[in-house]
Amino acid sequence: MESFVQLRWPTLFLFALILLWRADGYMVDITYVNSAVAKGAVCLDGSPPAYHFSPGFGSGANSWFVQLEGGAWCNDVTSCLDRKNTRLGSSKAMVKQVAFSGVLSNKPATNPDFYNWNKVRVRYCDGSSFTGDVEAVDPATNLHFRGGRIFQAVMEELLAKGMNKADKALLSGCSAGALAAILQCDKYRSLLPASATVKCFADAGYFVNAKDITGASRIQAFFSDVAKTHGSAKNLPSSCTSRLSPGLCFFPENVVQGIRTPLFILNAAYDSWQIKNILAPGSADPHGTWRDCKTDIKKCSASQLQTMQGYRDGFLKAFAALGSSTDRGFFINSCYAHCQAGVQETWLAAGSPLLDGTTIAKAVGDWFTGRKGFQTIDCPYPCDKTCHNRIFE
Repeated sequence: MESFVQLRWPTLFLFALILLWRADGYMVDITYVNSAVAKGAVCLDGSPPAYHFSPGFGSGANSWFVQLEGGAWCNDVTSCLDRKNTRLGSSKAMVKQVAFSGVLSNKPATNPDFYNWNKVRVRYCDGSSFTGDVEAVDPATNLHFRGGRIFQAVMEELLAKGMNKADKALLSGCSAGALAAILQCDKYRSLLPASATVKCFADAGYFVNAKDITGASRIQAFFSDVAKTHGSAKNLPSSCTSRLSPGLCFFPENVVQGIRTPLFILNAAYDSWQIKNILAPGSADPHGTWRDCKTDIKKCSASQLQTMQGYRDGFLKAFAALGSSTDRGFFINSCYAHCQAGVQETWLAAGSPLLDGTTIAKAVGDWFTGRKGFQTIDCPYPCDKTCHNRIFE
């Protein structure tokens, strides 16, 4: 079966991205939650969870922006062992500093609504979107499936750092972290003061239950295995698990109707990770006919673009489950992209993506502060000339 273990960005592209983050952002040290080990709240390899924290200041001293890191999932012992000794399975393998940019920027010009907040990036090392909780540890593998405990332990540490006095708070995430922000949204709200304004913001986390180009439901089977391997059921929204099997509750379309906390969805309708891994995974394309198309959307044939338009139609049908309540916001553009808030060039900069003449930063900021709602879906590709379409080497 096709592996969804992680997004393998080419080395040169990743290096260029790191340079971009360093140029536009600032470096923040890692903090290990050593007290979590006694609670069994540990990474796949048993090491303590970790996060990066930048204190708030001025008017943002009691406001909190918490971002959950992404990195796909592991669905069985083999794929989790593949991650165990990497940054996605062990805090021992994590870099000591990361760059805060985009939505984590500390400059009012590049992040006007959140620049002076307390900002946290929670590292991802469990492979289950922070949902796992299996007590038993097989001594042969020493794998710990404890993502749900990690979320709780890190939140407890942040509450002790002052988040318990928050007046404003926003739980966010990218990719698998964005899915976690959706799944944990109401739980996060329950941890904060009743008087606080608490909302959730998911960047590229609206994964849809779609069939691949052969008609197989690989992603549905994959999430079913994730839920079973990690014991995720107890940490998925009960409004979903009371109706559906746990694996189906990894799909936002089955969860969002039951979420009570205000929620903003940022997603590309042609999400590059979903196109590469759900629609046309390598296992469904043994002859590589989709390879060039997945590398660069401009290289897609007419028939491939037609298939991708069909994927967009399915995405929008699944997305309709979000509803149009005034506490919901969404920015759905027609770019070939994945995660657009964490990099300055797509969050807020000259030439950033626009919908209705509005940047992602302004749309999210207007929605959170209540200045103005934002619920906009782009026209189909290739109509949007403001896109920063991903090109893979």
